[in-house]
Amino acid sequence: KSKTIVFIHGLFLTNESWKEWEAFFQERGYTTYAPANPGHEGTPSELKNNAPDRLGYVTLTDWVNKMEAFIATLPEKPILIGHSMGALVAQKLVEKELAEAAVVISSAPPKGVITLKPSFAKSNLGLLNPFKGNSVFYPTKKWFHYAFTNTLSREASDKIFDELVVPESRNIPRETLKKAGKIDFKKPHAPMLFVSGKEDHIIPASLNKTNFKRYKDENSVREHKIFEGRDHFIAGEEGWEEVADYAYSWLNELQQETPSY
Repeated sequence: KSKTIVFIHGLFLTNESWKEWEAFFQERGYTTYAPANPGHEGTPSELKNNAPDRLGYVTLTDWVNKMEAFIATLPEKPILIGHSMGALVAQKLVEKELAEAAVVISSAPPKGVITLKPSFAKSNLGLLNPFKGNSVFYPTKKWFHYAFTNTLSREASDKIFDELVVPESRNIPRETLKKAGKIDFKKPHAPMLFVSGKEDHIIPASLNKTNFKRYKDENSVREHKIFEGRDHFIAGEEGWEEVADYAYSWLNELQQETPSY
C-alpha cells in the first residue's frame, strides 16, 4: 500500500528527466522523489559543459549503493520506477527486498541476458570500448538519434539532446557484464511491470522480454507491456502520458487486489 515513489533515471540523463512523471503521480496522491545518480548532480547544461572529474569512475555498484542509502531514509518502502540503466538498478533493489513494487522501463540487461540484435551492438559498443579506460563518454547528436529517439525526426531529437542529454561513465555499463550485474532470477520478488518500446534500438523489446521471462518464481507478480511505435525515450517523448497512465493503472489495480505484498 505504499504511496511513495522513487524514480531512477538512466544513462545520459539526469533526474530532471522525471519532472513530468513526478507531477503526474503527485496529482494522483503519491509522494515522489527523483534523486540524482552519482556524478549526475546538476543541470544538463552544467554537466555537459563541465563534467565532474569523478564521472568516468562511477560504477553500477555506486548507483545501487546510493539508491539503497536513499531508500533507508524514507518512512516506508517505496515503489520504484526506473528507466534503462535505472531500471536495472530497480531490479537490483527489488532483489534486495527494498521495494514494494517496481516499474521497469526498457531495462539495461542484467549479466547473462543477451541479444543478437544488430541495433543493440551498434548502440552500445562505442560506450563499452575497453581501450577508452576511464574516459568520459560524450554522446553525439547522431548517436543519440539512432540509439534513443529513432522514431522521431532528427530536429526533434536534437532538441531533446540539447535540453536533457549529459556525458556518461563507461564503467557503469561495463559493470553489468560482471558479478555486480547479476540478478537472482529464482528468488521471490515484489510485483514488477516491465515496459518496452517496440522500436527501441539500444534495448530491443525482445531483450527486455528475455529479461522479464528469466524470473522464475511462479508466485511473484510480473507483467510485460510492449508499446507499439515507441523507442528508448519512451518515458520522455510526446505521448509519455500513455505509459505513465498504464503504470499508474497497474499499480492501482495491484493495490486494490493485493492486501499486502
